[in-house]
Amino acid sequence: MVVNQEKYYYQEKTYYKIYKSPCLIVKEDLKLVCISKRLGGRILNKYKVGLVSLGCDKNRIDSEIILSKLNDQYEITNDPKKADIIVVNTCGFIEKSKQESIDTILEMAEFKKKHNCKLLIATGCLTQRYGKDITELIPEIDILMGVNDYDKLISYIQDFMEDNKKITSFNFSNQNINEGERIITTQGHTAYIRIAEGCDNFCTYCIIPKIRGSFRSRKLENVLDEAERLAKSGVKEIILVAQDTTRYGEDIYNEKMLPKLLQKLSLIEEIEWIRVLYCYPEQITDELILEIKNNKKVCKYLDIPLQHISSDILKRMGRKTNKEQVINVIEKLRSNIPEIILRTSIIVGFPGETKENFEELKTFVKEYKLDKLGVFTYSQEEGTPAAIMEEQIEEQVKLLREEELMLIQKDVSNYINSKKLNKVYDVIIEGFDNGIYYGRSTEMAPDVDGAIIIESDIPLENGHIVKVKIKSCLEYDLMGVVLNESCK
Repeated sequence: MVVNQEKYYYQEKTYYKIYKSPCLIVKEDLKLVCISKRLGGRILNKYKVGLVSLGCDKNRIDSEIILSKLNDQYEITNDPKKADIIVVNTCGFIEKSKQESIDTILEMAEFKKKHNCKLLIATGCLTQRYGKDITELIPEIDILMGVNDYDKLISYIQDFMEDNKKITSFNFSNQNINEGERIITTQGHTAYIRIAEGCDNFCTYCIIPKIRGSFRSRKLENVLDEAERLAKSGVKEIILVAQDTTRYGEDIYNEKMLPKLLQKLSLIEEIEWIRVLYCYPEQITDELILEIKNNKKVCKYLDIPLQHISSDILKRMGRKTNKEQVINVIEKLRSNIPEIILRTSIIVGFPGETKENFEELKTFVKEYKLDKLGVFTYSQEEGTPAAIMEEQIEEQVKLLREEELMLIQKDVSNYINSKKLNKVYDVIIEGFDNGIYYGRSTEMAPDVDGAIIIESDIPLENGHIVKVKIKSCLEYDLMGVVLNESCK
């Protein structure tokens, strides 16, 4: 249940301005994400296209691939009122994200009635999951696509514009993953790379294997080629993602290849930071730990979705680990890499979670003081084994447990941040707003981990890495002053 409910760079009450992207624009009133790009005098189709992208960073990559295909034929606009074609790339993981996707499609459908929109396209996880039921719910959709049909997008648009007939297309095959060209929508110095698609873990609460198919890795050379292209375009930080990054290579090389991939990526001169997300605890090997420890370019940061600590609940979740093994991995990581930052996600209110199970979870969070923690209430998803389990927890109880756990984590975060006072960190500059700069250290992933607010009496450029001394701390953010000599 690891999901980012926010749109790009729209986090709770914080708004980050965007720089050095192909003019990525966040329109808060619509919560709309589009791309505006200068097209260098190319002859384009007369139609203008806008894109709304919802969900996680893996869905963001799909949106970037879609944008690249659209950009070859059409003009991309950041104004939905001017768009002849609007594409909504949906999320369908949990109830909140499903509702957000439906609301957004309906919102975009209004532009067919009042403005220029002639064609509304819905794609992504929600459409892959529910298929034609979506068009019955929202008949304004003209083209309905799954997650495996992006190569056909342009031909579908052309067909619809010629004969005005609705199109539905779903490919359920486990096709090989070989990412195409993308228009990067993150800051120009940071980019995600998807190293595998699909999942074979079949956790009892999760619908992803039914949406995205079985686990399949990209070829090593394909990943490296993409990283090289990104590096040449100015990217300094690459973030590796998959449903389970630690299993990378098992299916095509018969061995876990993440350590070797990290080695190869670190040889790319322009890349300075390599970050790994979505590492399942039972798949973290000694070889991987040593590579993270010894590779100077690999961030001493690991995202490990634990979901719970009670062995009973982990078993009901279908997780392939238990409390003892989880604690062993945490202790091994910390003993080998004392400075490592650990991020995790927790589900509260899973069917059968007793008061004792929850107390066990609270004790774990207090004692092990994980650096970053996201808490989610269990979402009862049809089509999953957990949805029909007995002992479903009342929604109000889930919310109270979520709040209680986050209050504990707030204290943990305050304690951890207080230890950083007067320390100096390498910080990548991400923007300037209201007279102050902000950025991230290697201890912070974009979008989810807060920021470092920076005082500087000299101009700083986005994407530059400078040294910052921490002067004060908030619950999740830090404040510091740039050391001028690091900017020379």
